[in-house]
Parts: sequence; structure tokens; C-alpha cells
Amino acid sequence: MDAATPALHDFLRPGMAAADLPDLHPLLAARELLRAFSTLFHGGEEVVMVRLLVLRAIGERGDAPDWSPQELREHFAYLDSIKFDTVLGRLRENDLLLWDGQSQRYRISPVGRQALAAIGMLLQFNRQGDELAYVTAQLAAGQAVGRIRADELQHLLSRLNELREDFDQAVLSGSEHRIQQAASTLQSVWRWVEKGTEIVQAIAADADLDAATHRVAQQIGRAQSAMLRQASLFQRALNQLDRHRVHLGASGLSSSDVNRYLRSLDIDGLSALAVDTLGRTVAPAFALAPIALDVAEYELVERERQAQEDATLPPAQAAPESRQAPVSEQDYRHAEQWLAQLAGLRDDVPLADWVPQDNFAISAYRLSLLGLLGDPGAENRSGVSASIAQLPLQWRVETALEPVGRCEVAYLSRGRLQPHAGGHGDAGSAADAAEPATGVAPAPAQDPGSGRSTSGKAATPRSTAKSRGRTREGKPVPADALPAATEPVEIP
Repeated sequence: MDAATPALHDFLRPGMAAADLPDLHPLLAARELLRAFSTLFHGGEEVVMVRLLVLRAIGERGDAPDWSPQELREHFAYLDSIKFDTVLGRLRENDLLLWDGQSQRYRISPVGRQALAAIGMLLQFNRQGDELAYVTAQLAAGQAVGRIRADELQHLLSRLNELREDFDQAVLSGSEHRIQQAASTLQSVWRWVEKGTEIVQAIAADADLDAATHRVAQQIGRAQSAMLRQASLFQRALNQLDRHRVHLGASGLSSSDVNRYLRSLDIDGLSALAVDTLGRTVAPAFALAPIALDVAEYELVERERQAQEDATLPPAQAAPESRQAPVSEQDYRHAEQWLAQLAGLRDDVPLADWVPQDNFAISAYRLSLLGLLGDPGAENRSGVSASIAQLPLQWRVETALEPVGRCEVAYLSRGRLQPHAGGHGDAGSAADAAEPATGVAPAPAQDPGSGRSTSGKAATPRSTAKSRGRTREGKPVPADALPAATEPVEIP
């Protein structure tokens, strides 16, 4: 064990030792037996066959287990003498054959006898589907001598689960061939399933076994019960397929017979059946392949999908009660900034110098706010728009365009911003009456952040000087209450 340990450590990660792996302990304990199998199965397939042939022939003579060299040469006279001596030497060097120096005879070692017994049982179950029989036989042998372990039962449980999964897949496939094949497999393993049931019952009745072994035995019992129910499932599936089987007239043949016949043919036979049976249709050159594919996809897939979709409206529901509707918060930063700039205006300035700022959206927004100047309804409002409307300013717009070339504005209507001649006052100034506004000015618009576009409207003519001496109700006011004017104003 120590001599092979360094080679085994080469397969482990740094810091890991073979003694720290519990799953490796049984293999290390049976190293001598495993070395016997390594001796037998090392090399090519031909030399392995010759070694097994020689070892089995030596072990089959039970009445006289000892062999002399002359007896071996006579028995294996059909083998090449040099290669036969090489095989004997390898079996002897690896302790599969023992040489008795006193009697000058060969004898199979106990390790070689164990290897032969294991190989002999394996050869008894070499047909397809006998793997369950082999595992069951191993368990039966262990149960007979009182040596049953949980890991040995796991092999039987794994094979039962694999068979049950294969049977379920065969039923779900709906293929008659697969279902019949699965039913045949179940029939072939039925005897071993019943034998395994007896073994599991004997194991479960043994009170000396550990809890893990009992638990695995119970799982095996449940898996066997599930497999026994598969027979009824197969018969039910075959009956359903029989109802859909197509019979070919009065010939007595059905689609299953045709399917079975076609499965029995090889590639050449299938190709021979297709000779002179396939025709080529004329491909319409006027139909585009992509368009034809789209139409076919709609007719075959989309139409069926739309028919299956549920397009009914949901049932009517009462609208939820809300005492306060949500109101989006407005951003008046640009309007307040424009108000501050207009409030500090004292001289006539062109629109092209003051309106453009930052980008086109803000420039259009600033231009639209100028339409609020002189709005008579601003007295009943509050906020930035009312403050702009009450500014002592007026603006005039001409039909000509003036180039700008900045702030994303190429051209702007030519116009000017003018303070009222009388300073701060209401919208009815004398200057408005003397020189009415001409041109068209944009109408008020929302903040550029609200996503609404600006639009223009005709400028509202200001109140003439005749209205300066009266209040909104038409009553005259005292003369000393009127604002000073550069020109004398007649007060009615």
C-alpha cells in the first residue's frame, strides 16, 4: 500500500491524503484483489482473452487442481509455446498462479479463485437486459451469507429507477414500437423483479441490519411496486393506439404492419422503394419564397395561435375613489429667469438679442411668454405668468425675419421690446394707444419640459388712452391718482 501511495497522491489536490477519503478505504483494503483484475485485463483485447482462457481452464479442473508444466503444455498445445510461457509467467508474477517448488506444480491462488468466481458469474448474465439479473443474483448471494450493505442495494435501486424512467418515456412517446419494446423488456425482467421482492422482504424482516440498509430496502420495494403497475399502463396505451390504427382495405394489413415492415429494411431497401415514386412539382417563379413563407407561417401558426388566444374583455369594475387627483409638479425655472431679465429692462432692445438662450426649446418658450405682456386678466391671477403680464413692457413684431445663428435658432421674427413711456403701470398706457402693436406674436406656451410645442397668435391691441381715467367698473378716478405722463392727457 505504501509503495503505491505516492502514485495515488499524484491524482489528488495538494494537501489531500488518500487516508482522508472514506470512499477510497474499501478499494485500498482490497488492493490485492484489484491487482488481480489489473493483471488479467491489462493490455489489448487479444492478450486479455488468452489470459482468461488459460486461467479459467486451470481453475475448471476441480478433482485435480494442481497442474504440472507438462500437463499445461499438452492441454494448451494449440497455443504458441513462447507466448503461452509469457502468459504463465505474468499470471505467476502477479500471484494469480502459485508454484509449488516441492511438487513442481501450478495451482490457482485464492485471489485468482475469487477473480474467476466473479468473472464466471458475470459471464452467466452476458445477454442484453441481464444486468438486473446480475445485480439481483449478487444480492441473493450476499443475503444468503448474511452480508448485505446499503451501497450494494443502491445498485438494484438505481437499475429499477432507470427501467421505470425508460418505461414512462415509452408511454409518453406514443410510439407503438417503443411501447411494445418496453413491454417486452418488462416481461423479461419480471422474474428478477419478483426475486428481488423476496430478497427485499427478507432484508426488511432482519432486525440486525442498520437503519440505512432498511431505508434503501424500502425504497427498492416502492420502485418494484411502481414497475409492476407499468404492465397495465402499457396495455392501456396499446389499446388506445389500436383505436387509431388504419386498416388497408380488406387486405388484413394495418399501418402497424407497414411500420414494422419498413423498420425491417435497411438503407438500400428503403432507397429502392423510393425509386419512381417521388415526383417533382413545378416551382412557381412568380411567387417570392420569403413572401410565400410568411403567408404559410401565418396560415399554419399565427392563425391557430390567434384562435386560441382569449380576447374577451375583463368584467366591469367601479372606478377607484380618489379625493385628490395626482398633479405633476411644474418647473418654472426658465420662466422665473425670463421674468427677472424682463423686469430689469429699461431701454428698447431687439428680440434677437434677448429671446434666444441655451437651445431651441427654451428660446421658443421665452418667445411664447412675451404674449402674456399686457394681458388684462392677469389681475385675477398669481404666479409667474401674472407677473410677466403686469410688466410695463410692450413688444412689436414685424413680418421680416432676422438671422440669429445661435442657441439652435437660425432665424427669428424681427421685433423689439419697449418699456412703457410712463414707467410701471397697467396695460392701458397712452403709448399703447398712440402706437398700436403690429405683427403677430406667439401665444403663451408651457415650459419646454412639458413637451408642448409653441404656437403664435395675434398680439392683442392695448387699451387706448381714453381708458386711463376710469377704473375697470367705468368710474372716474381722481387726477392725482393717475400716473405721470410725458404728454398731457385729457381726463373726462
